[in-house]
Amino acid sequence: MGAVFPPSDVERFATRSSSGKHRATTMSTSHRIIVRDADPRDTADIVDFNRRLALESEEKLLDPEVVTAGVRRGFSHPELCRYLVAEIDGRVVGTTMITVELTDWRDGVLWWLQSVYVAPEFRGAGVFRALYRHIAERAHANKDVRGLRLYVHHTNQRAMRVYEAMGMAKADYEFYEHDWSDAVRRRVED
Repeated sequence: MGAVFPPSDVERFATRSSSGKHRATTMSTSHRIIVRDADPRDTADIVDFNRRLALESEEKLLDPEVVTAGVRRGFSHPELCRYLVAEIDGRVVGTTMITVELTDWRDGVLWWLQSVYVAPEFRGAGVFRALYRHIAERAHANKDVRGLRLYVHHTNQRAMRVYEAMGMAKADYEFYEHDWSDAVRRRVED
Protein backbone atom coordinates (compact mmCIF):
# COMPACT_ATOMS: atom_id res chain seq x y z
CA MET A 1 0.00 0.00 0.00
CA GLY A 2 1.03 3.58 -0.57
CA ALA A 3 1.04 6.30 2.01
CA VAL A 4 -2.01 6.18 4.23
CA PHE A 5 -1.95 9.97 4.50
CA PRO A 6 -0.39 11.28 1.30
CA PRO A 7 1.22 14.67 1.76
CA SER A 8 -1.44 17.23 0.84
CA ASP A 9 -3.20 15.62 -2.12
CA VAL A 10 -3.86 18.03 -4.96
CA GLU A 11 -7.59 18.51 -5.13
CA ARG A 12 -9.88 20.00 -7.71
CA PHE A 13 -10.44 23.15 -5.67
CA ALA A 14 -7.18 23.33 -3.76
CA THR A 15 -5.11 26.46 -3.61
CA ARG A 16 -1.68 27.03 -2.11
CA SER A 17 -1.40 29.26 0.89
CA SER A 18 1.66 31.35 1.64
CA SER A 19 2.87 28.47 3.84
CA GLY A 20 2.75 26.12 0.84
CA LYS A 21 0.03 23.91 2.37
CA HIS A 22 -3.03 22.98 0.38
CA ARG A 23 -6.27 24.57 1.44
CA ALA A 24 -9.76 23.93 0.19
CA THR A 25 -12.08 26.86 -0.18
CA THR A 26 -15.83 26.50 0.03
CA MET A 27 -18.23 29.35 -0.30
CA SER A 28 -21.38 29.43 1.79
CA THR A 29 -24.01 32.11 1.61
CA SER A 30 -22.29 34.37 4.11
CA HIS A 31 -18.84 32.96 4.93
CA ARG A 32 -15.74 31.84 3.07
CA ILE A 33 -14.68 28.57 4.69
CA ILE A 34 -11.06 27.48 4.38
CA VAL A 35 -10.24 23.84 5.19
CA ARG A 36 -6.58 23.07 5.81
CA ASP A 37 -4.27 20.61 7.47
CA ALA A 38 -3.83 21.66 11.07
CA ASP A 39 -0.38 22.24 12.47
CA PRO A 40 0.99 22.51 16.02
CA ARG A 41 -0.01 26.19 16.18
CA ASP A 42 -3.63 24.93 16.21
CA THR A 43 -3.12 22.84 19.35
CA ALA A 44 -4.96 25.22 21.70
CA ASP A 45 -8.04 25.36 19.43
CA ILE A 46 -8.09 21.59 18.95
CA VAL A 47 -7.79 21.00 22.71
CA ASP A 48 -10.53 23.52 23.43
CA PHE A 49 -12.87 22.02 20.83
CA ASN A 50 -12.20 18.45 22.05
CA ARG A 51 -13.04 19.46 25.61
CA ARG A 52 -16.23 21.22 24.46
CA LEU A 53 -17.22 18.21 22.36
CA ALA A 54 -16.90 15.81 25.29
CA LEU A 55 -18.90 18.09 27.58
CA GLU A 56 -21.65 18.90 25.06
CA SER A 57 -22.15 15.46 23.57
CA GLU A 58 -21.43 13.14 26.48
CA GLU A 59 -21.31 15.35 29.59
CA LYS A 60 -17.72 14.27 30.15
CA LEU A 61 -14.87 16.38 31.45
CA LEU A 62 -11.46 16.08 29.84
CA ASP A 63 -8.28 17.11 31.61
CA PRO A 64 -6.70 19.86 29.48
CA GLU A 65 -3.16 18.60 30.19
CA VAL A 66 -4.03 15.08 29.04
CA VAL A 67 -5.79 16.32 25.89
CA THR A 68 -2.92 18.70 25.09
CA ALA A 69 -0.44 15.83 25.42
CA GLY A 70 -2.67 13.69 23.19
CA VAL A 71 -2.91 16.35 20.47
CA ARG A 72 0.83 16.91 20.60
CA ARG A 73 1.35 13.15 20.27
CA GLY A 74 -0.83 13.24 17.15
CA PHE A 75 1.26 16.00 15.60
CA SER A 76 4.48 14.19 16.55
CA HIS A 77 3.29 10.89 15.02
CA PRO A 78 1.52 11.62 11.73
CA GLU A 79 1.20 7.88 11.08
CA LEU A 80 -1.40 7.84 13.90
CA CYS A 81 -3.65 10.67 12.77
CA ARG A 82 -4.09 13.88 10.86
CA TYR A 83 -5.94 16.95 12.10
CA LEU A 84 -7.90 19.29 9.85
CA VAL A 85 -9.36 22.66 10.71
CA ALA A 86 -11.96 24.87 9.08
CA GLU A 87 -11.44 28.63 9.27
CA ILE A 88 -13.62 31.63 8.64
CA ASP A 89 -11.86 34.99 8.49
CA GLY A 90 -8.72 33.44 10.00
CA ARG A 91 -10.59 31.98 13.00
CA VAL A 92 -10.71 28.21 13.57
CA VAL A 93 -14.43 27.34 13.66
CA GLY A 94 -14.32 23.58 13.13
CA THR A 95 -11.95 20.65 13.63
CA THR A 96 -11.72 16.96 13.01
CA MET A 97 -9.10 14.24 13.23
CA ILE A 98 -8.64 11.38 10.78
CA THR A 99 -7.35 8.03 11.97
CA VAL A 100 -6.84 4.87 9.95
CA GLU A 101 -8.21 1.35 10.26
CA LEU A 102 -6.90 -1.53 8.18
CA THR A 103 -9.74 -3.36 6.45
CA ASP A 104 -8.53 -6.76 5.32
CA TRP A 105 -12.06 -7.50 4.06
CA ARG A 106 -11.59 -4.70 1.51
CA ASP A 107 -7.78 -4.87 1.10
CA GLY A 108 -7.33 -1.25 2.05
CA VAL A 109 -7.97 1.25 4.82
CA LEU A 110 -10.91 3.15 6.24
CA TRP A 111 -10.52 6.71 7.38
CA TRP A 112 -12.27 7.45 10.67
CA LEU A 113 -13.43 11.01 11.33
CA GLN A 114 -13.02 11.65 15.04
CA SER A 115 -13.32 14.62 17.35
CA VAL A 116 -15.65 16.40 14.93
CA TYR A 117 -16.58 19.80 16.36
CA VAL A 118 -18.02 23.01 14.96
CA ALA A 119 -18.25 26.14 17.11
CA PRO A 120 -21.92 26.66 18.07
CA GLU A 121 -22.25 30.04 16.37
CA PHE A 122 -21.16 28.48 13.05
CA ARG A 123 -23.36 25.39 13.10
CA GLY A 124 -25.59 25.30 10.07
CA ALA A 125 -23.17 27.50 8.09
CA GLY A 126 -21.65 24.65 6.06
CA VAL A 127 -18.53 24.13 8.17
CA PHE A 128 -18.92 20.36 8.62
CA ARG A 129 -19.98 20.04 4.98
CA ALA A 130 -16.73 21.76 3.94
CA LEU A 131 -14.62 19.51 6.20
CA TYR A 132 -16.41 16.36 5.02
CA ARG A 133 -16.16 17.19 1.32
CA HIS A 134 -12.47 18.01 1.68
CA ILE A 135 -11.81 14.68 3.40
CA ALA A 136 -14.01 12.70 0.98
CA GLU A 137 -12.19 14.12 -2.03
CA ARG A 138 -8.82 13.28 -0.52
CA ALA A 139 -10.06 9.79 0.33
CA HIS A 140 -11.36 9.17 -3.19
CA ALA A 141 -8.04 10.32 -4.64
CA ASN A 142 -6.12 7.81 -2.47
CA LYS A 143 -6.15 4.32 -4.03
CA ASP A 144 -5.91 2.64 -0.60
CA VAL A 145 -8.91 4.27 1.07
CA ARG A 146 -12.10 2.21 0.88
CA GLY A 147 -14.46 4.45 2.83
CA LEU A 148 -15.11 6.89 5.64
CA ARG A 149 -16.48 6.11 9.08
CA LEU A 150 -17.29 7.96 12.26
CA TYR A 151 -19.03 7.27 15.49
CA VAL A 152 -21.54 9.52 17.17
CA HIS A 153 -23.00 9.54 20.65
CA HIS A 154 -26.39 7.80 20.60
CA THR A 155 -28.18 10.93 21.89
CA ASN A 156 -26.72 13.31 19.29
CA GLN A 157 -29.65 13.28 16.87
CA ARG A 158 -28.72 16.58 15.24
CA ALA A 159 -25.28 15.27 14.26
CA MET A 160 -26.83 12.06 12.94
CA ARG A 161 -29.11 14.06 10.66
CA VAL A 162 -26.14 16.05 9.37
CA TYR A 163 -24.11 12.90 8.66
CA GLU A 164 -27.04 11.28 6.85
CA ALA A 165 -27.51 14.45 4.77
CA MET A 166 -23.89 14.05 3.66
CA GLY A 167 -24.63 10.54 2.37
CA MET A 168 -23.43 8.51 5.34
CA ALA A 169 -25.58 5.61 6.56
CA LYS A 170 -25.94 4.06 10.00
CA ALA A 171 -23.71 0.98 10.18
CA ASP A 172 -24.71 -2.41 11.56
CA TYR A 173 -22.31 -2.22 14.49
CA GLU A 174 -22.46 -1.47 18.19
CA PHE A 175 -19.49 0.16 19.90
CA TYR A 176 -17.75 -1.36 22.93
CA GLU A 177 -14.76 -0.17 24.88
CA HIS A 178 -12.54 -1.03 27.81
CA ASP A 179 -10.92 2.23 28.94
CA TRP A 180 -8.47 1.92 31.81
CA SER A 181 -6.91 5.36 31.33
CA ASP A 182 -9.09 7.12 33.92
CA ALA A 183 -8.63 10.27 31.80
CA VAL A 184 -12.33 10.82 31.02
CA ARG A 185 -14.78 11.47 33.82
CA ARG A 186 -18.45 12.27 34.09
CA ARG A 187 -19.40 15.85 34.77
CA VAL A 188 -20.34 16.40 38.39
CA GLU A 189 -23.60 18.32 38.70
CA ASP A 190 -23.44 21.48 40.78
